[in-house]
Amino acid sequence: MITIDGSIGYGQVLRTSIALSALTLKPIKIINIRKNRPKPGLQAQHLTGVKIAGEFTNAQVRGLELHSTEIEFIPKSHNIRSRKIDIGTAGSIGLLLQTLSPLLIFADNEITLDITGGTAGLGAPNIHYLEHVTFPILNRLGLPLPRMEVIREGFYSKGQGEVKIIFKPVKKLNPVKLTERGKINHIKGISVVGSLPEDIAKRQANGAKKALVENSFPDAQIEKRVVDTASPGTSITLWADCGNSVIGSDNIGEIGKPAQKVGEEASFELIKSMESNAALDKWMADQIIPFIALAKGKSEIKVEEITEHCRTNIAVTEKILGVKFGMEGTMVSVDGIDFNR
Repeated sequence: MITIDGSIGYGQVLRTSIALSALTLKPIKIINIRKNRPKPGLQAQHLTGVKIAGEFTNAQVRGLELHSTEIEFIPKSHNIRSRKIDIGTAGSIGLLLQTLSPLLIFADNEITLDITGGTAGLGAPNIHYLEHVTFPILNRLGLPLPRMEVIREGFYSKGQGEVKIIFKPVKKLNPVKLTERGKINHIKGISVVGSLPEDIAKRQANGAKKALVENSFPDAQIEKRVVDTASPGTSITLWADCGNSVIGSDNIGEIGKPAQKVGEEASFELIKSMESNAALDKWMADQIIPFIALAKGKSEIKVEEITEHCRTNIAVTEKILGVKFGMEGTMVSVDGIDFNR
């Protein structure tokens, strides 16, 4: 059994460990889960991810309870199937998909998930970031683009957002060389307001556009959406379609923060990522790590920044898959294991 120290990377360690354990059917023990967080141990969204991964692998799971700081996950065989999932809170649908995606893409058949939870939240990728950045990047490894429908947006505290996503399986992943972003072709975005006045969506989008124009990116197209949600909230997602890659950023509204500021901050993050000339923004850097380790052959990527999440994913992936990543500056490389179903 492989032992993983969960204190080194918060919830990211748990998500990646469970994903790779479930995919490879290697048993793991995770200790010190989220040890240094204000509320240590498993939270509701983590429980859901481990529970579903366990059901998809006929796993024996010990310690699966709220606030548990140690679990054992012993997968037996794959039993991946279409289903509905209710996180039960505003827990992030995006983070749940981080846990399940490696397993789902290597399923024997097309898989449809209908997930209820949060579509945008603090410290989690907005669902529109996954749709317009994460999955298009993974498509370059040979993963068919999942068909995604955001049926309802969901914000803190009630959540109740709903996303339907259909994964087509892949037999194996191809290596990639993503070292330069290439020419910026266009910038797009989505400004979402839930159960709040339409003017907020406009001001959020205008704040983003103003910052982009002032930094010599005048042609951004930002869609404005006003929707009904169980709890009021706002989000904005921006992405730049480039010659070799897609660069993205997102942000969520906060009580007392002007909508223009929310949009402006998202733009500044995107501009910083674009000006780095890296192929991957710092949010995508950690997300791609398990996938290039599963691919056949050597992959090279240049990321905006080696974040703690990125280092965590590298450490966990090395331990479970037995690969060795190379790092030189913000260039990351690995010889993948050629995993196939």
